[in-house]
Amino acid sequence: MTRSDPIHQIRYAVRHPGRIVPHLRRLARDTWIRLRTDDHVSYYRAVMKSDTARSPEAAVGSKSHARWLALGQMQFDYLVGHGLRPEHRMLEIGCGNLRAGRLFIDYLHGSGYYGLDISPDILVAAQHTLAEYGLREKLPHLTPVRDLRFAFLPDRHFDVVHAHSVFSHSPLHVIDECFAHVGRVMKPGGWFDFTFDRTEGREHQVLREDFYYRTETLLDLAARHGLAARFMDDWEKLPHKQSKIRITLP
Repeated sequence: MTRSDPIHQIRYAVRHPGRIVPHLRRLARDTWIRLRTDDHVSYYRAVMKSDTARSPEAAVGSKSHARWLALGQMQFDYLVGHGLRPEHRMLEIGCGNLRAGRLFIDYLHGSGYYGLDISPDILVAAQHTLAEYGLREKLPHLTPVRDLRFAFLPDRHFDVVHAHSVFSHSPLHVIDECFAHVGRVMKPGGWFDFTFDRTEGREHQVLREDFYYRTETLLDLAARHGLAARFMDDWEKLPHKQSKIRITLP
């Protein structure tokens, strides 16, 4: 049984009656947005516009400021513990309002951070984060995008590519597009870490916003694009609901 199964949803509603009305509001909003958009990127950009207007921190999946800080620190600590160095150039896909990005920017040498996001609204919030945390002198790049082809970025430029809570909101064709092009912008010896919502049963989605994949699906997809991928077991020990895979160039 998956989260999209009606029986699961009924049981969940019985256990959490206070969440029924917010869920119905979200369902109504998302249905309205779907009727007005033609593709997933346009749809999710509209979702982020709505969410960011209420709270930029909630829009990136943090229910409180304390949680926003903790999740950013967790991502930062993990990457530093797994090879990120100050001299590296880093590309962050789905940088949001710099929950972790503010720490990466501060740690890396000037102009060493490049953040992408499909939401112009959350990038405006990211600019506020830069000012709030005194990071303007580091001159990070923040760029809105409509796809994950990276056509405007140079070959073999980034030591580290990072995507946290991006593929958990992406249909498989978006992930496939990323895998088809990310290897071009990675330096030899570099790596690409991404998180995803893992299921051991049937792959499914909820409200076209939350997507659940088997590990094998993503490992096989990476292999089809000539990328080496491995499941990061030690990430599972951290207080986060998602799983992580690391991609390298063979």
